[in-house]
Amino acid sequence: MAQRALILGIGNLLWADEGFGVRCVEHLAETLEFDAPVTVLDGGTQGLYLLPFLEDHDLMVVFDAVDYGLDPGTMKVVEGEEVPTFMGAKKMSLHQTGFQDVLATARLMDCHPAEIVLIGCQPEELEDYGGGLRAPVAARVPEAVAIAARWLAARGIASRPGRTPTGDLADPALRQSAYEDGRPSAEEACRIGDARFLPGA
Repeated sequence: MAQRALILGIGNLLWADEGFGVRCVEHLAETLEFDAPVTVLDGGTQGLYLLPFLEDHDLMVVFDAVDYGLDPGTMKVVEGEEVPTFMGAKKMSLHQTGFQDVLATARLMDCHPAEIVLIGCQPEELEDYGGGLRAPVAARVPEAVAIAARWLAARGIASRPGRTPTGDLADPALRQSAYEDGRPSAEEACRIGDARFLPGA
């Protein structure tokens, strides 16, 4: 039986480089098609709600922004048992802890994918509400997708230029070009949260 692969991007695209994983799965879906069925999923910050997806797949690729304390745009590829450790490299967001819980729960239930790879990128900026990926991080998206394609090909799931249909990505209004091109200026919109609730507002 052919192996089933889950290609998962996690993170919060509302906070600048936290959207790296989401943008990776978008780019992959827009540029590659596979010789075997794959599930391409924007996992956002859903945490344990992602557990059923892990149960149904043999292989899993995870894209995420991970704060390793390195230069912005630095990527690390981690596999197997090391993935939960690296996802908790530095608690920079709620979704990291949530996904560690997903992996731990899946292992306890013995329903996790047999092979997992984390393709992580060091963020530059996380405190820009409504912001897009910074240049060093955005530049790594095609490279991250190419790494994923090679990893899957080594396990019998080949790809070629094309598109992968999926209904599991963000609404088109939140796709990278629409989201970043339509952003108000810093004078028009507060960059660090809702200005109505900030100290001194």
